[in-house]
Amino acid sequence: MTKVPSLSYRKIVRALQRDGWIVIRQKGSHIRLQKRVGDRPVKRSTLSRIIKQAELDVQGFLELT
Repeated sequence: MTKVPSLSYRKIVRALQRDGWIVIRQKGSHIRLQKRVGDRPVKRSTLSRIIKQAELDVQGFLELT
């Protein structure tokens, strides 16, 4: 098993970007990255929370899809 190396933030971010990750925001040394996963379905519990935060009901959301 290979040990995890000690690397700079810059090298880590560059490696992740080559893997398809993008920096979506940074505040100081805190970096948030995101990666597109394709057309994989979203878990129903996650979708339920999204609909609730958007202040929609399920039927209203489905009419928008």
